Amino acid sequence: MAPELQEENYTTGSAEPPQKTRVTVVGSGNWGSVAAKLIASNTRRLSSFHDEVRMWVFEETLPSGEKLTDAINRNNENVKYLPGIKLGKNVVADPDLENAVNGANMLVFVTPHQFMEGICRRLVGKVKADVEAISLIKGMEVKMEGPCMISTLISDQLGINCCVLMGANIANEIAVEKFSEATVGYREKKEIAQKWVQLFNTSYFIVTPVQDVEGVELCGTLKNVVAIAAGFVDGLEMGNNTKAAIMRIGLREMKAFSKMLFPSVKDTTFFESCGVADLITTCLGGRNRKVAEAFARNEGKRSFDELEAEMLQGQKLQGVSTAKEVYEVLSHRGWLDFFPLFATVHEICIGTLPPTAIVEHSERTPKM
Repeated sequence: MAPELQEENYTTGSAEPPQKTRVTVVGSGNWGSVAAKLIASNTRRLSSFHDEVRMWVFEETLPSGEKLTDAINRNNENVKYLPGIKLGKNVVADPDLENAVNGANMLVFVTPHQFMEGICRRLVGKVKADVEAISLIKGMEVKMEGPCMISTLISDQLGINCCVLMGANIANEIAVEKFSEATVGYREKKEIAQKWVQLFNTSYFIVTPVQDVEGVELCGTLKNVVAIAAGFVDGLEMGNNTKAAIMRIGLREMKAFSKMLFPSVKDTTFFESCGVADLITTCLGGRNRKVAEAFARNEGKRSFDELEAEMLQGQKLQGVSTAKEVYEVLSHRGWLDFFPLFATVHEICIGTLPPTAIVEHSERTPKM
């Protein structure tokens, strides 16, 4: 009887209508813009969400002299990072971080991982404790006490729950609505994971919840290191057999590293979209593979920083910095011999080894 009474009170106007959930996307690069497009398509049709989706933009001045935020709001399009794709008229770009998150109940973090610590510092005290967050960010912070996943950084610094979303998600393909899948990793509250699924899921972007935050997040993080290795193989024209071998070794090391750091990580997670599927698509396409291929073709004589600036138009590589962070963890814990591929990728990136070392060193049997 209680639900019927509640409904009757609502219809007669004696009860407050339920508050609509407001969503803010923190980040506006290639993937951030696609995430905003996906979310905006759902907030328009779901009555439990406020239509407007705010998107925080790190302000830039375009060659025309116009501010990037103004261009996005005028064109309904991120003309720099996702040109030619309409985001939805309910997406509003905002260059003021604090204003963008003000009043939001759900925060979607999607920026290069190296900027997240600074962003979290700016948001301390500006976000309510009951806000829910999700990280689409691949990477980790390495501190003296050990590695810190980005979802943990967000939870610890802002005092809020944080899920993760990872998967075989090349942004430009999702932007034109080609079929794709993703995985939401959650800790305890499945109903929160289902709300994120509801917010992201579309007919062409299928999202599945998995109770394994660390496993999902580490898959999304570590596959970029393997993609760098795959790019070296492509640049050296070693062929598909070699690339497949590198991907297999990489998946083995991803699983071993994840479970050594977090024994709770589930084996089944590696068979979700965030695992083997993301590894495959990132090693076949994606910016990490692309720039690593150019690095190998230039025999390591041009730096990753130089190639990134030339090839990515302001976007950031994640694989090189993640390889460094992983190497620091392996070195500190005495695990280098267990992970020959991960170690070799970093040593090639910093010039200690030539690109050809990717097969000479990675094929060693790890000393488990």
